[in-house]
Amino acid sequence: MPDLGGLADKAKDMAGDHQDKVNEGIDKAGDAVDDKTGGKFEGQVDQGQDAVRDRLGGNE
Repeated sequence: MPDLGGLADKAKDMAGDHQDKVNEGIDKAGDAVDDKTGGKFEGQVDQGQDAVRDRLGGNE
């Protein structure tokens, strides 16, 4: 079984090296969800985006 903890650490390191691109992707994903739902879940989407950024160290 693969070491998922190690994989997560590697992903976090890679994200840190390319934080601008990661944030751009997070924003695009959130915008796509908002478009598809008519903004009905905008608050929840924003919370999710913030949680992903926090997890990847993008809100520092």
